[in-house]
Amino acid sequence: MSDIEVQAVATKQQKKQFFQLPWQLYRGDPNWVPPLRQNQLELLNYKPHPFYDEAEIQTFLALRGGEPCGRVAAIINHAHNRHAKENRGFFGFFESVDDSQVAAALFDAARQWCASRGMTAMRGPVNPSQNYECGLLIDGFDSLPTFMMTYNPPFYARLVEGCGFSKSQEMYAYWGNVDMLQHLDKKLQFIIDESKRRFNFQLRNLDRSRFREDVRKFLDVFNCSFVGSWGFVPMSEAEIEHASVGLRQLIVPELTATAEVDGKMVGAVFGLLDYNPRIKKIDGRLFPFGFIRLLWNRRAIPRVRLVSTNVIPEYQKWGLGLVLLNKLLPDALAYGLKEAEFSWVMESNHLSKATLERGGAKRVKTWRIYDSVIA
Repeated sequence: MSDIEVQAVATKQQKKQFFQLPWQLYRGDPNWVPPLRQNQLELLNYKPHPFYDEAEIQTFLALRGGEPCGRVAAIINHAHNRHAKENRGFFGFFESVDDSQVAAALFDAARQWCASRGMTAMRGPVNPSQNYECGLLIDGFDSLPTFMMTYNPPFYARLVEGCGFSKSQEMYAYWGNVDMLQHLDKKLQFIIDESKRRFNFQLRNLDRSRFREDVRKFLDVFNCSFVGSWGFVPMSEAEIEHASVGLRQLIVPELTATAEVDGKMVGAVFGLLDYNPRIKKIDGRLFPFGFIRLLWNRRAIPRVRLVSTNVIPEYQKWGLGLVLLNKLLPDALAYGLKEAEFSWVMESNHLSKATLERGGAKRVKTWRIYDSVIA
């Protein structure tokens, strides 16, 4: 008879235990980076977040002998199910000791909760959707993750797969540094020149004087560019507004590039400095002084994460992504950056993978999204 108890989180004390469990499990792990605490509370729906205008979440806590030993969240994203015409639940925020019984008890509870609401399948991990942090790390455990990328111990894949989940999709991180530039395929420059000649793009950085408006435009491009991509669901208007406020503090205009045609933004790329080493030092606390330490002297941060190169459908496959990266490159070098991570890139995105590999970028990390039926 199992001595594991799974509780549906409801009380303030249970929420505190659920939230604090990673600090217990990852104690002493040099490559774990704590979440930004305020942001994590919102994504768990312990504080308001617009994602939950059209989603539900129930968090579960596993205890042994009264002590927390695992956690998981069951999520129903109604926007996803309308968009994909599915009855799919999701799981996220999974953490556990290395014990298959703990994992099985947690996933049983999550499946039952989803099944009681008419769901017939489950996917994850998503924290709480693909528009936020997602994926289980399965390769590349020897270094800190970059900003807004997930990290977990190697044994998590065994626990998840042992609970009936199988691979649905993988995502990759590619790494590059300035020394690789001298070896770039000359055909890429030809594509850049032809694309600029054909479309006469107006290229610029995000504008400090109308920064929030530009960030909002970028997020609109983000929504349009992924239409038809695996698992993608557009961000709601409320999510776009919420994200634009947060990104305004973190984006450096010199690490962005946009393309416009007749005044309309049709493509954009932006990099986020890798704040993770600093987040680790402040233990995820932005207040009272963590925010200052996070943003102070940002030019001393040596690495950028190139989060997204987005092009609206009408201009895809015409080399605009390369044009944008070509615009970004000299500004990034002038800023003093030495290396970049391109993440994440979906395994089904053959064009992006091929372009990065032709440019000499090296695949350094792999994450996996899992699917399972709900019996």
